[in-house]
Amino acid sequence: MSNLVNELVSGVVSSVLKEILKKTTGRTTTKRKRRKAASATASRTTRKATSTSRKPARKQVSKRRTAAGRSRQRRA
Repeated sequence: MSNLVNELVSGVVSSVLKEILKKTTGRTTTKRKRRKAASATASRTTRKATSTSRKPARKQVSKRRTAAGRSRQRRA
């Protein structure tokens, strides 16, 4: 009888310990996640400083080839 009770108690205790340990392990973030979080916060502060003094967008220019350029392309 005492053997049965002892076995039951030890089984319950071991299962509870396993569950507790399972929940506590693996909570830390990986190096990759930490690096991404650090770079995200660092870039946020630098981006704010540069966004205030932005240059206007460049005007789009047509890139039509000259006659000499076209003939050179034909030869190649």
